[in-house]
Amino acid sequence: DGALLDGIDGDITTTNNDDGVEDDDELGLVSSGLDEDELCEYDDQSNKWTSGIGECPLEPNITFLDAMKSRAYWLVGLLALQSCSGFILSRNELLLQDHPVIVYFLTMLVGAGGNAGNQASVRVIRGLALGTLNPTTQSQFLSRELRMAFALSAILSIAGFTRAIIFQTPFPETMAVTLALSMIVFSSICLGAVLPLVLQKMGVDPAHSSTTIQVIMDILGVVLTVFVSTAVLDSVWGKMLVKTLGHMGL
Repeated sequence: DGALLDGIDGDITTTNNDDGVEDDDELGLVSSGLDEDELCEYDDQSNKWTSGIGECPLEPNITFLDAMKSRAYWLVGLLALQSCSGFILSRNELLLQDHPVIVYFLTMLVGAGGNAGNQASVRVIRGLALGTLNPTTQSQFLSRELRMAFALSAILSIAGFTRAIIFQTPFPETMAVTLALSMIVFSSICLGAVLPLVLQKMGVDPAHSSTTIQVIMDILGVVLTVFVSTAVLDSVWGKMLVKTLGHMGL
């Protein structure tokens, strides 16, 4: 029986046959359809990726025009989709007029969602590229990202609350910003982890998820901010809370 050698964190494994020679299939040569001479390796002297047959192309089998079309179509579509956030803000103009402080924190809220979602998305894309994220490890990876979403949303909520207090933001608005930030970060990490897998299932390059999650969180971030602000500041129980906090001198 061959000996099993575990790689870092169990992500990379190779097997040896009875003669101690590594099987080509375990190295991915057979499954990828590449000969050993075609595999790219980094040359420290030339600072280039080379193989046994010459210098490796930046994007194999993809012309510059095809790559440009693919990226341009996607970016134009996202540009059009991003206009939705403006429509949402215009329909809630009265809320923003009554509570202008929310506008000052809007870029922080939307930006935090985009950053957190993009961070999760890049991790998934890297896992797909390296082969460490596969049907066998997918459930474990998503479970880890769910725990990460709970942890990071709590940490960033504390940071956002502290920032609002430092800038002497009224407590009701501070509470609205903190709750919105928590929901935005949590949802962005979950979506960022799932989106590359969904695109892959649809036959779309998962790399597009890094830009897509930014636009999705721009829209969703505005929606959640407006929803939470309305619930906390303009609803019946929200007004009661503001009145109670006012009597407390907050």
